[in-house]
Amino acid sequence: MRTRSRSRHKIAEPLRIEFPSQEDQFQEDPPEVPMAYNRTMAQFLQAPTVGYEDAIVIPEIAATNFELKHGWINLVQNKQYFGHDKEDPHAHIRYFNKITSMMRVPNIPNSTIKRMLFPLLLEGAARNWLEK
Repeated sequence: MRTRSRSRHKIAEPLRIEFPSQEDQFQEDPPEVPMAYNRTMAQFLQAPTVGYEDAIVIPEIAATNFELKHGWINLVQNKQYFGHDKEDPHAHIRYFNKITSMMRVPNIPNSTIKRMLFPLLLEGAARNWLEK
């Protein structure tokens, strides 16, 4: 009767895999790496303001006498942007562009009219953002 210990194949030596110990993986005193900037995260997140002018600068107007009609100002102020999460800023800008594209004043570029009326479009947190 044959037993399992008797086989035709010779038993090979078991494969030994050695893993480095955890102590070898970590250095007690890792080398110091100098930081590029020694600033806090709040300082990194703050927008730079040095050298920047106001965001909306109204150029000098060549016309000596002009008026923006009261109805135009009401159209802009009727749909103000407050900066809430559920408001779509792109929809407000599209509305503003549609309203201001209809406004024509002799000797005044349309971009100047937009710059004059844009602050009237904002209210609440959005106005605070603009005034910062």
